[in-house]
Amino acid sequence: MLQFDVHMRAIVAYATGGFGGAEGVHLQVDLQSGLMRSARHVLSPNCDARPAGVEAELIVVHGISLPPGEFGGPWIERFFTNSLPLDMHPYFAEIGDLKVSSHLLVARDGALTQFVSFADRAWHAGQSCYNGRAACNDFSIGVELEGADTIPYEAAQYDTLAALVAALCDAYPRLSPARVVGHSDISPGRKTDPGPAFDWERAHRCIAAARGAPSHS
Repeated sequence: MLQFDVHMRAIVAYATGGFGGAEGVHLQVDLQSGLMRSARHVLSPNCDARPAGVEAELIVVHGISLPPGEFGGPWIERFFTNSLPLDMHPYFAEIGDLKVSSHLLVARDGALTQFVSFADRAWHAGQSCYNGRAACNDFSIGVELEGADTIPYEAAQYDTLAALVAALCDAYPRLSPARVVGHSDISPGRKTDPGPAFDWERAHRCIAAARGAPSHS
């Protein structure tokens, strides 16, 4: 497994929020590397450069479980690093040829893993459109939550999501809580995640708290 460590040298954007079940953990974005400090870093080859002059303007929330409906284990990480053992489960053979990644993964316990620098384009959204603008991978940050459409997400996941959204909004001025959407919002009819089990009102309350702003939910 290829991992990389980064020395935080440049301007750092700070946000405070729950992370991995622990309160008061600071999430920080290093603007030179595009990496989130305090996250675990595992490099995915499934990424490329954003188009020239394009910055992150959208956060896309996904839901993923491998095998479907099952949690835990190394399979999402193996999928994003093109090392999924195809003989371990019939579903793995179906998706084994796909080249997919996300910038971030939030596990059921709230643990945060980063696979792609925020400066680069992760391959998470596929065919998609936001406010009439196609190819959302170009200008978005993908956040995978370990979960399924009909299974409630964990409190720790909402806490980590809120903390990372706050940190990203501080780091990248074109982002805002209003620009946090689901995969189903940008790929309607093709994708359903994060699904009806994801509580958007709760997510917005947590994000507002992480940013120190009043919630209007």
